[in-house]
Amino acid sequence: MTISRRSFIKAGAAGAALLTSGGLEMAAAACISPKKKAARAEDKFHLGAAGYTFVKFDLDTALKTLQRADVHYLCIKDFHLPLNATEEQIKAFHAKCASYGVTGYGVGPIYMANEAEVDRAFAYARRVGVKVLVGVPSYELLPYVDKKMEEYPEIKLAIHLHGPDIDIYQTAEVIWNKVKDYNPRMGMCLDIGHDLRGGADPVEDLKKYHTRVFDMHFKDESEASKAGWCVEIGRGKIDFPALVRMMRKVGYDGVCSLEYEKDMDDPFMGIAESYGYLKAVCDMA
Repeated sequence: MTISRRSFIKAGAAGAALLTSGGLEMAAAACISPKKKAARAEDKFHLGAAGYTFVKFDLDTALKTLQRADVHYLCIKDFHLPLNATEEQIKAFHAKCASYGVTGYGVGPIYMANEAEVDRAFAYARRVGVKVLVGVPSYELLPYVDKKMEEYPEIKLAIHLHGPDIDIYQTAEVIWNKVKDYNPRMGMCLDIGHDLRGGADPVEDLKKYHTRVFDMHFKDESEASKAGWCVEIGRGKIDFPALVRMMRKVGYDGVCSLEYEKDMDDPFMGIAESYGYLKAVCDMA
């Protein structure tokens, strides 16, 4: 089944719905069957946001944006909560998130170039109280990270997929081959945009490697090659209906965090459009 942006607009009362604040999500709602509504209600995954989306904005702006988009999960970046944050700062951070209906579910990406940085990253994740550490340890540190996992049984390490621009963890296959013989809680953050630009199919990679996919970064790309750039979700080359169906098939139960990297000085229209499209796809796929 192919679901296009045009099909949302043509569906039922779409024309009128698009004049209201609900946008694409309301347009799609006009033609959702009870069976599909039930499937959406049973989804194990959640929509969230990668903190990097708001790299140029303070925490209040990020949280207000998520509140208005009805999105409730945030992967925390250290520019919003420093690695050396005190217990009082962490408590205040969580209280502020809660006031907007948002939960900080993970931290990162955090780069780790030596053992001390591995220690600091894991200690930070525990102090913040999250279960997912999105990290980028250098290859030679993986045996040390494997040992560190035993000290932190509550934490899953999701190694961030980097795509073709950086010469480390460029594809899901690379990450799988690096971690498959280590602790089963060592896995990946499947950045679907970078995966596509690296020449892979994110849907097939989720199917193949889902037992080690602990977090996902959502974005769309203009081209399925290194030449591609970030666009609003639904305007690019990623087949999101197929991806949502695959998440359901494999029982993905993590967060799908929008990492919007376009118009970074003023990303808000693109963020809203991307979430509207994603929610409509989740209702219709």
